[in-house]
Amino acid sequence: MNHKQVTVVRLYLSEGEAQLNNLLKRLHDWEHVRGVTVFRGIAGFGPGGELHTGKLLDLSLDLPLVVEFFDEPHKAEATMEHLQVDIKPGHMLSWTALINE
Repeated sequence: MNHKQVTVVRLYLSEGEAQLNNLLKRLHDWEHVRGVTVFRGIAGFGPGGELHTGKLLDLSLDLPLVVEFFDEPHKAEATMEHLQVDIKPGHMLSWTALINE
């Protein structure tokens, strides 16, 4: 089995920031990354400590979003550099992983 090294990138957003559609368009149309997955959190809080939940009575429209993609290390690094303008400091992280080919 052949393994290939990739870089996984994770971005932390909030629904209330309305960044998701532009980010997805950029990752798909401009950056051409291998694939993207978006996770919608059921609860979360940021530096301000205000808890946002998805309870029926709350119906928060400001739930946490996690956007994740992976690609070859040089491609992921270049994409991260481009995204630094739009993503808050400390809301983007990356790590090395292996995929099976």
